[in-house]
Amino acid sequence: MSDESENTNGLRRRALIRLGAAGGAGAALAAAHTWASPLLARSGLLSPDGAFAATSTALSDELFYIEKYPTSPLIISPFSDPLPIPKALAPVAKSVVDTWNNPPGPGPGQQNSLRNEQHQLWPGRIGYPDPIVYKINVLLRTHKFTTSQVLPIDSDGNPTRSFDALGRRIEAGIKRTLPLSTIYGFNGTFPGPMINAEYGKPVLVRFENHLDENPLNLDRQDFGSPDWSFLTHLHNGHTAPESDGNPHYSMTAGPKHPGFRPQMFVDNLYLNWPAGGDDREKQSFFWFHDHTMDHTGSNVYKGMVGIYPIYDPKNGTDMGDERQGLRLPGVRTNNPDGSFDVKYDVPLVFYDCRLDDGVTIHKDIHDVQGEFPAAKNPATHPEWWGKTFYKHFPNHGFVGDIFTVNGTASPVMEVKRRKYRFRFLDASVSRIYEFKLMSSTQGPKSSASLGYQDDELEGQYRIPDGQQCMQFTQIASDGGLLPVPIKRDSFELWPAKRREVIVDFTKYQDGTPTTKGDVIYLTNVMKMPNGRMWSNSSRFFPDPKYRVPVLKFVIGDTAPDDSRIPTALRPLPPLPSNWQTMLDNRMIFEVKRGSVAGETEWLINGKPFDPAKVLASLPNRAGRTPLAQQKTGSFNLWELRNGGGGWVHPFHLHMEEHRTVMRNGRDVTRTVDPGHPDDVSKEDLTALDPGESVIVYRGFRDFVGPYVAHCHNLAHEDHAMMFGWEITP
Repeated sequence: MSDESENTNGLRRRALIRLGAAGGAGAALAAAHTWASPLLARSGLLSPDGAFAATSTALSDELFYIEKYPTSPLIISPFSDPLPIPKALAPVAKSVVDTWNNPPGPGPGQQNSLRNEQHQLWPGRIGYPDPIVYKINVLLRTHKFTTSQVLPIDSDGNPTRSFDALGRRIEAGIKRTLPLSTIYGFNGTFPGPMINAEYGKPVLVRFENHLDENPLNLDRQDFGSPDWSFLTHLHNGHTAPESDGNPHYSMTAGPKHPGFRPQMFVDNLYLNWPAGGDDREKQSFFWFHDHTMDHTGSNVYKGMVGIYPIYDPKNGTDMGDERQGLRLPGVRTNNPDGSFDVKYDVPLVFYDCRLDDGVTIHKDIHDVQGEFPAAKNPATHPEWWGKTFYKHFPNHGFVGDIFTVNGTASPVMEVKRRKYRFRFLDASVSRIYEFKLMSSTQGPKSSASLGYQDDELEGQYRIPDGQQCMQFTQIASDGGLLPVPIKRDSFELWPAKRREVIVDFTKYQDGTPTTKGDVIYLTNVMKMPNGRMWSNSSRFFPDPKYRVPVLKFVIGDTAPDDSRIPTALRPLPPLPSNWQTMLDNRMIFEVKRGSVAGETEWLINGKPFDPAKVLASLPNRAGRTPLAQQKTGSFNLWELRNGGGGWVHPFHLHMEEHRTVMRNGRDVTRTVDPGHPDDVSKEDLTALDPGESVIVYRGFRDFVGPYVAHCHNLAHEDHAMMFGWEITP
């Protein structure tokens, strides 16, 4: 984004935003208490900050930011591509690992190719075997989102021109085949590989950077790490800092750079050991993604996503075998290569994207800084028509208008008449989803054919007659199995969050049996026109017309089913009975937009991320401002505040999961907040609605060293909404 806007007569954009901030607050408050008061109150914005966000800041965003997005071409035949279901990655045989020039190990210099780090805790020290070794190369490759032909359309939904690979114009109304998009992928795929892990069996993954190699002679476009570096974070593994993939560590140790550069490798050691050795701390679904400082969002959007389900074989509790333990859906097959696959246990990775229309200008702060000189921006790129479009968009976030599952737009999955376990992951940069299971007699209709325009085209299709037909049984959140299952008509999925559910495809919610050939749509009912927050959802202003089918299920034959829905799952670690006595000395961290709205405009406690420093808490009730340092083996309360109305923030704390104890001053250990039922579970990411305050109880065990916490709206993280903290001996 240029520092000067095309429609401001050369006046610098930052100066204009300052004028809006200084002069708009009074008008904002006046507006809030007249026409806007009920709206702001219902949205959590009736406060000085909220009113400011809803008026002055919103106006400055719209008037002074040049944020034109393309409209992706319309997929003509949705729900025809089968849903890709990943197979487990095979480990590297020990006989092969032993031949490597620099094999992994516990000694000094054996953690990365720079030979300047050592693994803090090798598995033998906790009585575990040596790790299973995997090798993942970070590669420059291509990806196809759909095999369907597409029709280029404009923001009014009308057919429009398109362009070929040489930038030559093709007239409106001509159907096209999408070109392949350029990706940075783990092993060259999107999503990347799936590692099926087990507690008690450590894993070591050697990530090796080959992004400097371009065997297909691909155009890299204008997003992704400019120096082709990467940094992999297992979200949210209980992991030592040298293997955690966090920028706070990377910039001060290891590579001493935002990431590992081309031809470097790093061995990330995942112990698959619960915090404190406590079985109640076990989790069930991780994912791994890039975490390069300032370019996490663009690298994730470019494809650096992998999945890591983790099973619990102890007493057969949750080992992928529905005949044992909790008997959750899953039929396990052990493979000769040492991996295993679990049928009827399906990961679903959600990701939204936009495709270039060839006429939308590419122009943002990274171009001003000269990070992508080959693109010659500001410019249009007709040669990139149909390929992924991205802007490093700091003031809201990035949302796409095509919704994909496991890398495929509008896929279809044939399911057996039995129960399935689905592991949901939101790998989008900013978009939040709310999912329901719906039936439809008429089937999907394109939003364009229904007369929708602009933001209403997002998702491309709707089911106007859609009706909820089934419920979800939620069994896990991002912190692992719940204490007891929860019946859900719908659930929200925020960026980086995971939810695991059981769906019984033998019957509808009214008890009527399903029949072969029946169709059910996994449907998004949350309208989110930009990365700021949703405009409509079940909790706020439901829009009954916004029913966007994302995944089509087709009922097939009946299959054997030995699974059950248990009445109890995994007990929670106990809270201390006197946790309220810790409130006076809690740590307090407030996330808020910077007042001058510069390019680095997302702050925590008024500070941008500094990898060389540990952040200080805001003053607590004891009058202290302690540094974010915790002694190993300790526990504490941390308060997370959403200090600016008008935005939601999915806030992620690295290392250990937490328990939510208070939300907006109310004890949620006694009474569940209906808007956030997952507060009863362990989580690694706090959903902060506008103006909310959340207090969490968390531990700091087993490792020492630096970590980070940040907003997982990755546009916010990349523009400084992150802070460093550390565990001390």
